[in-house]
Amino acid sequence: MLDDTLKTQLQQYLALLRQPIRLIATLDESETGQEMRELLTTIVSLSDKVSLDTQGTDQRKPSFVVAREGEHEGVRFAGLPLGHEFTSLVLALLWTGGHPPKVEPDVIDSIKALEGEFNFEVYMSLSCHNCPDVVQALSLMAIFNPKVKTVVIEGGAFQEEVTQREIMAVPMVFLNGQVFGSGRMSVEEIIAKLDTNTAAREAAKINAKEAFDVLIVGGGPAGAAAAVYAARKGIRVGVAAERFGGQVNDTMAIENYISVLETNGPKLAAELEAQVRHYGVDIMNMQRADKLVPAAAPGQMVEVHMAHGGVLKARSVILSTGARWRNVNVPGEAQYKNKGVAYCPHCDGPLFKGKRVAVIGGGNSGVEAAIDLAGIVEHVTLIEFADQLKADAVLVNKLKSLSNVTIHVNAQTTEITGDGSKVNGLSYKDRATQDIHHVALEGVFVQIGLVPNTEFLKDTLALSKFGEIEVDAKGHTNLPGVFAAGDATTVPYKQIVIAAGEGAKAALSAFDYLIRH
Repeated sequence: MLDDTLKTQLQQYLALLRQPIRLIATLDESETGQEMRELLTTIVSLSDKVSLDTQGTDQRKPSFVVAREGEHEGVRFAGLPLGHEFTSLVLALLWTGGHPPKVEPDVIDSIKALEGEFNFEVYMSLSCHNCPDVVQALSLMAIFNPKVKTVVIEGGAFQEEVTQREIMAVPMVFLNGQVFGSGRMSVEEIIAKLDTNTAAREAAKINAKEAFDVLIVGGGPAGAAAAVYAARKGIRVGVAAERFGGQVNDTMAIENYISVLETNGPKLAAELEAQVRHYGVDIMNMQRADKLVPAAAPGQMVEVHMAHGGVLKARSVILSTGARWRNVNVPGEAQYKNKGVAYCPHCDGPLFKGKRVAVIGGGNSGVEAAIDLAGIVEHVTLIEFADQLKADAVLVNKLKSLSNVTIHVNAQTTEITGDGSKVNGLSYKDRATQDIHHVALEGVFVQIGLVPNTEFLKDTLALSKFGEIEVDAKGHTNLPGVFAAGDATTVPYKQIVIAAGEGAKAALSAFDYLIRH
């Protein structure tokens, strides 16, 4: 189950336990049950602070609880927490055993202050790189507040349950039996949904902050690079971001970032944040910019108004708000989002095992998604608007070699159909003949590029016809003291390495502006 290297690493982590913990297992004779028994036995063998009780009585088999010694409740895992979720298991062991989590003290205080009964069930897949954030957030809440109960369910081990609850995207969270949310959520976002006073408190905290020399709006590669370069000048720097790392968090394999042979999005995002924090930058997460108020004259303050009502002030601002997945904007897309319409093949692909799916988009992202899905699902139909696939030749050749893939080019998606509760097909128009065709299927993955996160800037500064922030060679916008970098700008080629370079450039330009005013 665990190789020698992983066992050694786990033993080192378990040495950090400050108090005894117990694993309470409800096992069966299934293959998963036997693997769970082996995993739990291995964990117990690596630390004298961990004990195993196999007399659990949970309704889901196999499952186990991570609890403090003498207690029966804690974080429950139904199915094996391996793959991307092995880290979630390790953290649950450490936090239950008294090792402090790496979160701000006020987050823990907010968790402890929650009133009510909260029974969470979070469904995940082992290949989902968005799931660990949600699993770890809900695990943390269960460990620090006895009113919170969290069950982590591996969808592949409980397929009948997944089908019955019509779960077609992960992570999917239920609270007290009702759908609470889907997709990546931070612990702060979850607390905010449960505590209606969070926004007012957050606004007051933001309003109390002193003005920054450089305020960076957005925490992706461009924002992170800007923060590092600005902070190294010895000035006061802040980063206000909805989630640090931005869209990088949703990227699985990264193999083209110079000097890094191979990594993944969540890992790179965490490393970016760690480097920014190293320089003492004030990172403000869960901050959505709502309005930009330009300086009245060069050298005066720029204001950034947040959605919760708080206002940040700065002598210069760098906009690095990035981009998001573009919607296909046809009937049925919004209605069946997370009910067959998905945007992350790595996360949700395993839920469509043995089923028929479509991929909309023939660029690198779409073709890569189709190739990945072809190894899981029964059949993939790829729909491309242009008269040929736009992906790299090596990817196109690989796709065409797969026997369970059908490619339609010069095809315009016109509708995603469903039965009222989930997707059952897709309609497209042959652009050459104008004929309408319908494909019966169970899932649709949209992979048609990006749209910049600049809606809040409309009528404030110069945007291109595509909504991108217009910048010059040094990252200047048309407003004094306002700079921009990354995927939200007119700079071509939306790549991580390019965004990082543009962020560094914008920071140097901002510093030049400051010393001149």
